[in-house]
Amino acid sequence: MDSLQRALEQIAQELGLSATQLQATVDLLDQGNTIPFITRYRKEQTGGLDEEQLREIQRRVDNARHVMQRAETILRSIEQQGKLTPQLRAEIEAAHSLKRLEDLYLPFKPRRRSRADAARELGLEPLAERIWSRNVRDAELNNAARQLVGTHPELTSIEPILAGVRDILAERISEQVTVRDIVREIANRSGAIQAKLVKKSEHAATYRDYDEFSERIGRLPPHRTLALNRGEAEKGLRVKLTWNTEQDRDRCARCLALPTHPAGQMMHEALQDGLDRLVRPAIERELRRELTEAAQRHAMETFSKNLRSLLLQPPLRSTRVLAVDPGFRTGCKIAALDESGQLLETDVLYLTGGDAKLAAMRRRLAELVGRHNSQVVAIGNGTGCREAEQLVAEAIREQALPCRYTIVNEAGASIYSASAAGREEFPDHDATVRGTISIGRRLQDPLSELVKIEPQHVGVGMYQHDLDEKELQKSLDAVVESCVNFVGVDVNCASGALLSYVSGLNGNLAKKLVAYRDEHGPFRTRQQLLKVPGIGAATFQQAAGFLRIPGGDEPLDNTWIHPESYTLTHSLLTQMGIDQSAFRGHATATALQPKLQSVAVPELAMQLHTDAFTVRHILDSLARPGRDPREDQAGPVFRSQILSLEDLVPGMELTGVVRNVVDFGAFVDVGLKDSGLVHISQLSREFVKSPFDVVSVGDSVTVWVLQVDHDRRRIALTMVPERSEC
Repeated sequence: MDSLQRALEQIAQELGLSATQLQATVDLLDQGNTIPFITRYRKEQTGGLDEEQLREIQRRVDNARHVMQRAETILRSIEQQGKLTPQLRAEIEAAHSLKRLEDLYLPFKPRRRSRADAARELGLEPLAERIWSRNVRDAELNNAARQLVGTHPELTSIEPILAGVRDILAERISEQVTVRDIVREIANRSGAIQAKLVKKSEHAATYRDYDEFSERIGRLPPHRTLALNRGEAEKGLRVKLTWNTEQDRDRCARCLALPTHPAGQMMHEALQDGLDRLVRPAIERELRRELTEAAQRHAMETFSKNLRSLLLQPPLRSTRVLAVDPGFRTGCKIAALDESGQLLETDVLYLTGGDAKLAAMRRRLAELVGRHNSQVVAIGNGTGCREAEQLVAEAIREQALPCRYTIVNEAGASIYSASAAGREEFPDHDATVRGTISIGRRLQDPLSELVKIEPQHVGVGMYQHDLDEKELQKSLDAVVESCVNFVGVDVNCASGALLSYVSGLNGNLAKKLVAYRDEHGPFRTRQQLLKVPGIGAATFQQAAGFLRIPGGDEPLDNTWIHPESYTLTHSLLTQMGIDQSAFRGHATATALQPKLQSVAVPELAMQLHTDAFTVRHILDSLARPGRDPREDQAGPVFRSQILSLEDLVPGMELTGVVRNVVDFGAFVDVGLKDSGLVHISQLSREFVKSPFDVVSVGDSVTVWVLQVDHDRRRIALTMVPERSEC
């Protein structure tokens, strides 16, 4: 059995999957199928695995292949040195992690010239070998060393000879896999991260909470690891990892049988030197690196969960929006948008001036709302948000406007406005107008608008600047890809940015598709996609099911049913006595839901000579054609009157929207510029292991004020109502 097959069997066992499921998934991935495509259209081959399971399989298989590639490189290197034994080959081929491979490779790894190398060049290795092989006693060492005096100009006495021999022995001890395993195990079990404040540092105030800090590595929260790393990098903290070094020394001594070694004193000295100088610093670096990588993975997972929740917030369909980008010196930029997000008019309103000027601004705002029948005012949460909100709330009250307002997170809007995509979309408007349009559109359709912005900048992450940029981008791109393909795309109105995330497509193909659409008009069928330059049969297979065409020539083109299953679908409808034209109208299709959902799937699958997964998918797609899964979520919280920090008192009940979820709780927008924090302990009366078990970004929640810190503008909230007294 080859190494890959062994690795696949182990992965299948760890994930609780059958070998057939895992092999089918690996084959599909190796054939170039995307995970969204496999998730939706190849359930019969994977046994119904979901997207999260598929991504975990992909990650583990990629890691296993990386380990095998590294093993092959190591084997070649040792073989070229003429030092590869059958036993060593077997150990390397059986290694299941990079850490184990590197431990085995360490004695043969090319490295910088060491103190032991210098001692070997002086001819001291034979004596070191005699000691290692237990052929010299401590009492005989001086005589043995004296015989080497003068054999090299640098060997003028026994002291440098014994020191050189000790260096060789220390290095050899440090290269023993068992020694490194012992130190690693004890460090993992008893290790603690300690930090001290560098009081003269310019960042001392930032990290004062970490002065004289100590915590076991097994209990160190991921966000604290990243904070300590940042403090160390900014020279505000001195950080080190400590553990029970007496225990690792004693266990290593027993492992090497030093208590009975004839040259026990020399070997103990070499062991102490090898541990202090070579092994422990390497293990400390290794464990610090592992802590950091684990913290980064956790931060990316947290960021990804928040991003997914943000992108999947429900769109505000058929709603005219007046977008407001707050500002003092240059005023508030205003953009009136129609139901589809098209720009109708721009204006500038000012937040400063006397009562008469502000009254004029409120009247002008009311005129804009009336002229464009704006139903919602979307206010960006940047500088001036509080004052802009006051202007809008007073205008609604004074003029009895038939609209409400909401605060929109404008993170990333300025980046989009200055980007090539922003300039291409609105070449005749400056960056400030483009940013304002983005604020309004992200309320109308969050997914379509936010895909234009690099995920790092959408305002739902923490510690993103401490993360590996390449890995973060890869992780977040996967989330965006997942969301876009989960929702599906109207091919006739989607932007190039949105289309670029569709399964099988990329930025270049998306541009070609938009260009073809602009030149030839709207697509009438999915089959027309094959006329787009660059879209061949393979790309069409991956992409077609995710590109919908409402009102086209083929009713099934507005469903999740893939064109490869159209013939089967027609047979299914014939079998059930349903005319496919019924799916042109949403109301008619809805009326057929009870009939479609009452079908005995296994029996129908047998009659149609297909599998139950495909039949179930077709029936679900027919039951809700054109369904947008985001519609099942709660929408934004709208307001008509302003709330200030001074209005808040403990016990006050508020309605808010979750803006960010982190390890220690959730930040909730209750209508103020500053979000309030619901600590993890205040999310529920029950024990909460993770805030994600209770809330997600975009959730509408009821909260109560616990405490208000006016100086630091901090609001402590709770989602646990007080128990009523009997």
